[in-house]
Amino acid sequence: MEQSILTAVFLPLALAFIMMGMGITLRVEDFGRVLKAPKAITLGLSAQLILLPLAGFALVKLFGLTGGLALGLMILAACPGGPTSNLISHLAKGDLALSISLTAVSSVVTIATIPLIVNLSIGYFGEEGSVMLPVMQTIIQIMGVTIVPVSIGMFIRSRNPRLTKMAERPVKFASALFFTLIMVAAILQERENLVEFMILTGPAALSLNLLTMGIGYSLALIFALPVRQRMSITVESGIQNGTMGIMIAATLLQNSVATIPIAIYSLLMFVTAIGVIAAGNRLVKD
Repeated sequence: MEQSILTAVFLPLALAFIMMGMGITLRVEDFGRVLKAPKAITLGLSAQLILLPLAGFALVKLFGLTGGLALGLMILAACPGGPTSNLISHLAKGDLALSISLTAVSSVVTIATIPLIVNLSIGYFGEEGSVMLPVMQTIIQIMGVTIVPVSIGMFIRSRNPRLTKMAERPVKFASALFFTLIMVAAILQERENLVEFMILTGPAALSLNLLTMGIGYSLALIFALPVRQRMSITVESGIQNGTMGIMIAATLLQNSVATIPIAIYSLLMFVTAIGVIAAGNRLVKD
């Protein structure tokens, strides 16, 4: 994807705005929950940071994806959860504090793991036209559109909690609008090949979503976590930050083909989320 105002300016700014919106819902205490619920946090992070990339790689091989399509799925598998996962977890009657903590911690950790996984994927799949990401530069760039705006949002909340409480709903609406526009732009960029790409990557993207949610729920069940924590780990394991993925593919790698699996996944995950929300409302007794 050639650099344009969309990929060079609007996309990073949109992601930064979305992450700032997440920041105004966070407090420093949310990070402290890592120590208070070590088993749940460890399981959730293990599913996100280790099992998710492994599942992504296995599905790439299983479905025979190559080039930019394979790279796009691996970028997605390297991304953390996002604000959308917190919303879905809330609607599914999950443990919202756990969901927010997992999103916050994974967003920090994946700053370092994303360039490593993406570079390994580029090297393995031999994707022509994609440059290897300089690790330190990429870490700084991702921090600039994730950690910095999240910190700004948290600071604003600490200084004026009443204002941020009033702003939460409009900011969430604007974030959803930006997210939708980003997906539409990514799809329009490759509209001539959309049907072919949907056939090629739709099953793999859907499988990644369902498989990782299944892994998350199974781990939480095996380790006898309460049902609310099970629902949160399920969602956090299977709902990734598609906006960040598209930003990495389109802005950092300038690879429009790699954005397609991410955009398709971002559409499909809302369909499966309906089922998760329905299941959560059946399983969780108020």
